[in-house]
Amino acid sequence: MSNLRTEEFDINMGPHHPSTHGVCRLLLTMDGEKVVKVVPYIGYLHRAIEKICENRTYAMCIPILDRFEYVTAMSCNYVFSLAAERLSGIEVPERAEYLRVIMLELNRIASHLIFFGTTAMDIGALTPFLYALREREYIMDLFEMTCGQRLTYNYIRVGGVSKDIPNEFTPKCRETVATISDKVEEYKRLLNGNPIWKMRTIGVGKLDADLALAYGVSGPILRASGVDYDLRRDDPYSIYDRFDYNIPIYQNGDVYDRYMIRLDEIQESCKIVAQALDQIEDGPIRAKVSPNFKPAAGETYTRIENSRGEMGVYLVSDGTKKPFRVKARGGSYPHLQLLPEIATNCMIADLVAIFASFDVILPEVDR
Repeated sequence: MSNLRTEEFDINMGPHHPSTHGVCRLLLTMDGEKVVKVVPYIGYLHRAIEKICENRTYAMCIPILDRFEYVTAMSCNYVFSLAAERLSGIEVPERAEYLRVIMLELNRIASHLIFFGTTAMDIGALTPFLYALREREYIMDLFEMTCGQRLTYNYIRVGGVSKDIPNEFTPKCRETVATISDKVEEYKRLLNGNPIWKMRTIGVGKLDADLALAYGVSGPILRASGVDYDLRRDDPYSIYDRFDYNIPIYQNGDVYDRYMIRLDEIQESCKIVAQALDQIEDGPIRAKVSPNFKPAAGETYTRIENSRGEMGVYLVSDGTKKPFRVKARGGSYPHLQLLPEIATNCMIADLVAIFASFDVILPEVDR
């Protein structure tokens, strides 16, 4: 046995690989099935969204930024609109604020359902994926009922929202969040006691708080490593201070905790939506804003709590109807940078689970 020698070899995982959740290429140095080194390669999806926005009016930027992070496109609409409103001093009507929160939290739920289903499927469980898409369809129905779209919405606009909700929206929305909240408990019963699931997730891909902060990690991944930080509470925006909800925190920073925290966040978002439906009152849904309005010259960095962490827009106005500079920030980019730090010296099957638990969306990286 002393003469036994292994030889390392390189292998490409992606860019066209279902477990990379988009067109991401991972160059793996392998020793058998053990990952010795992993290097992410990006750039296969670059579309120059930021530069395109600099050649459009502010209103024309909204549908373009829908594609920035299409799994939670409402957030893309919102963060740009909020930045433009802060530059212009535009006051958003109260009903519009409630409608925005309802749509943002419904979209957060839809995103976490996609995470739950795809992560389980990557690890080898197909049934959760079918369940998650089933529940997500209820939310897509609500979006289609409101704005006619199911993926990219162009709904949240500078000054408010494009349309009011129809009469049938409120009862259907109440039914949806109640159903999804119950289904989350079913998801936990389905997976949490499964010995294969526990073996594949508990203690795998551990991320400590110091490393997470050093890499600029945010959102559920940061909170799964024990850092109690959520922009909705710690850098308040909109009307989130009017709602009673918890910020789930876990301590181990492994694949299991990153999975659990998103299920808990689904239930907290259901609470927020239910309270918003109780509190919303009649009124205007949009401030009077010209399609070619010109904010005063200035700059702002505006950030919100997206389903993948901090989403921000750095916006510079030169006083014309087009932005002088647009720079977007998504949570996926720093999360992808972490992969070489915590996915080495693991099995290739564990790498798939770790990558899935980061919930990276490639358009947010290649913007």
